[in-house]
Amino acid sequence: MIKIGILGMSAGNAHPYSWSAIINGQFDAQEITDVGYPAVAAYLQANNDTLGLPNARVTHVWAQEKSIAESIAKTTGIENIAKRAEDMIGKVDAIILSRDDPENHVAMAKPFIDADIPIFIDKPLAATLDDLAYFSAESAKGKLIMSCSSMRYAVEARNTKIDLPSLGKLEFITATGKKDWIKYGVHMLEGIFMLLDDAKPLTVKHIGETGKDIVHITFADGLQVVVNLFMEIAGTFQISVFGQQGWRLIEIKNSYAMFRDNIIEFVRSVEEGKSRLTFSKTENILRTLIAANESLARGGKTIQL
Repeated sequence: MIKIGILGMSAGNAHPYSWSAIINGQFDAQEITDVGYPAVAAYLQANNDTLGLPNARVTHVWAQEKSIAESIAKTTGIENIAKRAEDMIGKVDAIILSRDDPENHVAMAKPFIDADIPIFIDKPLAATLDDLAYFSAESAKGKLIMSCSSMRYAVEARNTKIDLPSLGKLEFITATGKKDWIKYGVHMLEGIFMLLDDAKPLTVKHIGETGKDIVHITFADGLQVVVNLFMEIAGTFQISVFGQQGWRLIEIKNSYAMFRDNIIEFVRSVEEGKSRLTFSKTENILRTLIAANESLARGGKTIQL
């Protein structure tokens, strides 16, 4: 049994609750609703029969406020609440840093990386090239560091990937989502890059504005990609793929399934002793994500990758 410690939480991110519930197989729907995440309670209730992983358990939790840690523990059956995050060292086999505030990821992950504890870090891993360089160097030393958006495992996108050969040569992909570029643009990039077998882009150009992000990406074979993230729109994450012989619309709706598959891949990585997601794939996505911000800051300049 792999013992997992959870680090949480950042504002608006319910992953400490949902991921702990998925692993431990139990949850308090009313508590999750009361703390502000009724949609999470709903998808856990809808998938109650598939909750729980037989070879892993969240045994420890830490959060910046004890009351938050107590709520997560009560809700998902976690036995131990750590006074300090570092107190989990020596007591768990792996860590899930389930916060999506990348500016804090290096400081929070470093004690566990130094202690050779496998770690999954919620998206986005980093929002600056300096932070990305730190994680890249530690991964190169053989540390088990896994990070991605769960969109990589979205069944809707993977079903479409099966159909890609029938579309002919791909010419254009567009993706649209809600909220900010750094925390949610990574979702769209993860889904697109998975479809493209993590091809490396040539250029990135931000042609929108803050809060209305429109990012143009080019690839070596002539493929063009446009990603749109708007703070004030309705709708689900969507990806449209256009080839010379056909096209597909992907609507990402099953968050539970992609979260569960992501967690399973991390647990399998811990069992195998290395990340099943090559770090270079994560680095490729983050360099694209960061380049878009650089382009915006430089007035829409095209960034060569």
